[in-house]
Amino acid sequence: MEVQVKIGFNQLVKIVKTLPKNQLNKLLNEIEKGKMTEKSDSILEELLLKGPVATKKQLETITENRNSINLWRKSPI
Repeated sequence: MEVQVKIGFNQLVKIVKTLPKNQLNKLLNEIEKGKMTEKSDSILEELLLKGPVATKKQLETITENRNSINLWRKSPI
């Protein structure tokens, strides 16, 4: 069962002001959780965009090393 109620902003403010302190604190914590999630996502994105980038030569070296390791693993003992 789902019920939807349209409440104006001023009514919402009045309702929030009447909440007991413990419920008001819970509400504020929930609001802050949402902000932290958004903020942490943007921080991670910024970190990844500013992170180090491998050069073409480094990528070639990595590929050569992988191929060498694969050959070593497949060789009979």
